[in-house]
Amino acid sequence: MYQALLTRRYLTQKIMPLLAVAAVMLCTAMVLIVWSVMAGFLTSLLASGRTLMGDVIIQWPVAGIPYYEELIEKLEDDPMVAAGAPTLETPGLLGMPDGATKTVQVVGVEGESYDRVTGYADTLWWRPLAEPLPRDRERQDFRLELPEDYELAGEMLTKIDRETGSPRAAVVLGIEASRVNRRAAGGWFEFGWYFMPEQEITLSVLPLSQRGAAITVEARRFPVANEIHTGFYEVDANYALVRLDALQRMLRMHAAQRFEEGFEFGEVIEDEEGEEAFAQPVIVGEYPARVTNILLRGAPGVSPDALRERVREIYQSFAAGHSESSPPAPPADRVYIQTWEERPGVRTLVAAVKKETALVLTLFGFISMTAAFLVCAIFWAMVSEKTRDIGVLRALGASRGGVAWLFIRYGLAIGVIGSILGGIVAHLIVWNINPIHEWMGRALGVYVWDPSIYYFTTIPSEVEPSKAAIVLAGGVLFSVMGAIIPAMRAARLDPVRALRFE
Repeated sequence: MYQALLTRRYLTQKIMPLLAVAAVMLCTAMVLIVWSVMAGFLTSLLASGRTLMGDVIIQWPVAGIPYYEELIEKLEDDPMVAAGAPTLETPGLLGMPDGATKTVQVVGVEGESYDRVTGYADTLWWRPLAEPLPRDRERQDFRLELPEDYELAGEMLTKIDRETGSPRAAVVLGIEASRVNRRAAGGWFEFGWYFMPEQEITLSVLPLSQRGAAITVEARRFPVANEIHTGFYEVDANYALVRLDALQRMLRMHAAQRFEEGFEFGEVIEDEEGEEAFAQPVIVGEYPARVTNILLRGAPGVSPDALRERVREIYQSFAAGHSESSPPAPPADRVYIQTWEERPGVRTLVAAVKKETALVLTLFGFISMTAAFLVCAIFWAMVSEKTRDIGVLRALGASRGGVAWLFIRYGLAIGVIGSILGGIVAHLIVWNINPIHEWMGRALGVYVWDPSIYYFTTIPSEVEPSKAAIVLAGGVLFSVMGAIIPAMRAARLDPVRALRFE
């Protein structure tokens, strides 16, 4: 019996407090790791979303924005704007080499300016690699075999014709758009029964009048120069980039001569000698080339929201200066000026990820409250074991509040120690999460984050000090909450009865 009493006291005094510390540590570490990975995923998603979109977008669909070169020059003169690029967007249909078809969003771009705004050249997938990816131990990635000069292919959306040797306007597809590329478990892409940059595709678009009426269907063959991988599914699966001037001609949005009103081609008239001849048009001006979007990147330190407001001011001045032009610039109160996150498709996706992150954190927060119940159970047992000691303290003059505060401080100490240890554990795991994941794959054959399913080849993570402080404070708070009820029970014990407790 004496041995059992010693064992019980040892468990109460030594083991159970350590279990409470371990519970707080594990709960704190769990929430920190989950929050860091979810925050890293969201940050990576947002960073990928900015690719090919810039920070702020000026948009006027269908009719397009004329005099866009002048507008971009005005914008780039402002210190808040780092770079601007014109783009032209329209739905299109791709005819693949195998006869399959796919609807895509066709984007006409100028390679150089587009790269300054979006970092487009960095998203080109088929470029030579000096070293394989971490999980490519057998060097299966096809990019390791590409020649050194291949990385320039597609950068300017131009490809040299094999037969004539002259440059041709080319198309660059999203890596998922062709449906023949497969993501390997190691994080790279394997092409299927043909390699897209060695093929040609047929691109069909529908030119529209400024009133939105269809004119005709324009189809043209383009060589595929490269493919892009942004990590943003909507872009990788549904975008096709083509040179801006080529798409402008297909959509009848290139610069063109403007003839005298009322002139009809094919009209037969009598010339000065009295003979029949076709009437010649009288050129009275020029229709300017148009684009549907202008993408802008802010200067370092300028937020997208601040840039948007400044762009609105500049555009108002631009539109006022061209209000009497023919054609006039789109009115400032009707043109769309948005940050990239405010675009309809992007806004829905980002909002969904943020809500899912909040939901997961809420669930794990409730799970972490088990630490409070465990601390409560341990402290309840400690109060029962320390009943005589509590009676001695009360007999010596300790107040009820003093006894309660003693146990609350004990819970506070457990919470502080457990939270600090949890923070250290989380820090070590988060900063080494990919090596740990690689080890699990090699040793156990377990791959939680499979790059063939997820769009990021490595597990993203981001630790924000403010969020880490919230989690650590929560661990301390739960521990204190768990100690309150046992502390109140200890404070209410009758000193006489406590001294008689066996």
